[in-house]
Amino acid sequence: MSFTIPRTQKAAIVSTASAKIQIKTDHSVESQAELAPGECHHLHAAAGDWPLTASTSLIDGHEGVSIIVGIGDNSTHSPWLTDSCFNCEHCRKGREQNCAEAKLSGFTVDGTFSQYVVSYVNHVTLIPAGFDSNAAASILCAGVTTYRAIKYSNTSAGDCIVIPGAGGGLGHLGVYSVHYAKARGLRVIAIDTGAAKKALCLSLGAEARARGRRHRGAGYQQAVAYLRAGGTLMAVGLPGHATRTLDASIFVTGPEALEIAARGGVRCVFELRGLRELEATYQGM
Repeated sequence: MSFTIPRTQKAAIVSTASAKIQIKTDHSVESQAELAPGECHHLHAAAGDWPLTASTSLIDGHEGVSIIVGIGDNSTHSPWLTDSCFNCEHCRKGREQNCAEAKLSGFTVDGTFSQYVVSYVNHVTLIPAGFDSNAAASILCAGVTTYRAIKYSNTSAGDCIVIPGAGGGLGHLGVYSVHYAKARGLRVIAIDTGAAKKALCLSLGAEARARGRRHRGAGYQQAVAYLRAGGTLMAVGLPGHATRTLDASIFVTGPEALEIAARGGVRCVFELRGLRELEATYQGM
């Protein structure tokens, strides 16, 4: 079936750091695909509160799920990582997110908050057949972030894992952490505040729950105290106004996290909103 790609589209534009999101209906279409984008860490990119410099003016957003409607004649190679060189040491070892030449969706190149977007084939991940696009979009940042951290945490089935903020977090990082830890056979100790989050953590499969107290920045300060001898601390995510000690390895995309979710091993948590609600969504976060 043929598909005619229009010349203009609706898109959410970040003109300058900290500026309000502009919804344009006549933005130029560069290339192809209907999207179900997710919303999480690019809030910091739009606000300009990361220790990394974002390009402007750009289409905001990352972690998009799309339908391919056209393929370029000169294709050379889209999750938050849009493209990388594939020649450096990091790329050869599967750490493309650390590539010095990496192009980051919604940060250094146009992102996914639009009706059409360019994707590079070397960084396109197939979505499992029958898996809801909106659910998949929620996996492609928060889900993949937590899955990678658990996968490379030097743990084995039967080991214990402590998850601070297990009952929530931006992009539901804590919820996905519990799900993926259980999927890998780990025993989960959840730390969070409030009766509702306690019930949620236990319903997700946590074996124990420790009550936390609200204290800004306490997660990283106290995490070392949770470790036994030989334990591993995984710093997950890049919060606003973070120091550069946390920006070396944040996310990676790949099929494993999606396949686990598609098999029902993860409860995908998301709220579906339109582009015109994007600024209000940012303010609510």
